[in-house]
Amino acid sequence: MISPGSRPLGRARQAAPRTTALCAGLVAGVTVLTGCSSPDPDEGTNGVGKLTAAQIHAKAKKAAGASATVRLTGSLISEGETFKLDMQLKEDGGLGKVTSKNGEFQLMRVGEQLFLKARADFWTHDKGEGKSTEADSEAADKLDGMFVKVPEGDPAYKQLTTFTDKDVLLEGLLTLHGKVATGDRGSVGGTRTIAVSGDGGAGGTLDVSLEGTAYPLRLTRAGDAGELRMRDWNEKFTLKAPTEDEMVDYGRELPSD
Repeated sequence: MISPGSRPLGRARQAAPRTTALCAGLVAGVTVLTGCSSPDPDEGTNGVGKLTAAQIHAKAKKAAGASATVRLTGSLISEGETFKLDMQLKEDGGLGKVTSKNGEFQLMRVGEQLFLKARADFWTHDKGEGKSTEADSEAADKLDGMFVKVPEGDPAYKQLTTFTDKDVLLEGLLTLHGKVATGDRGSVGGTRTIAVSGDGGAGGTLDVSLEGTAYPLRLTRAGDAGELRMRDWNEKFTLKAPTEDEMVDYGRELPSD
């Protein structure tokens, strides 16, 4: 006998599956909605990614100009010649290695004084007959592994000084040609970046840091003219002119081809 206020057992059993199904549907719906929401790409960044391309470019150039130091590594193609650089630069000079078609040499500039150091084969000059003269060999032996002060009147002084001049180098390297636009997000050396390109990449591309200060971290030069990494921003390094024991006085002009 069933009491007037009771519900048949069969209906109670049927209600349970329906309730369970309804709850499962709601949970599934919430899961789908949650899965559709995209994470904020600028979360945890310096916010540079929200700026326009022109603003990002300007901010990166300003950050680079305000930094006391930087290290440049990579390749640079100038007037058809490829140079590989590993240079530490500051306001009053720089030091590091440059590799050209003539070999590897070290550069150091302290104020207006420019010094160059290379092995003997760098100083040996081919006179068109496939071998060097006796005078060249003797000079090369004296210069081998020693710093040579480059005279300011020497034709090589201006070109070599450019490799040690932070402001001049960055002004040229950080210039993008054509209309600038933002590109892909990525990373350089484990640091998140956003790309800014000129003329769709044909005018050069800069990868700018999305973490901390908006420093430029990588430059891909226009026209396949090389790629450079920029790091160690504002990190101090010692710059001291070589001692007399480390130097050789070559005179008014360096050897030339």
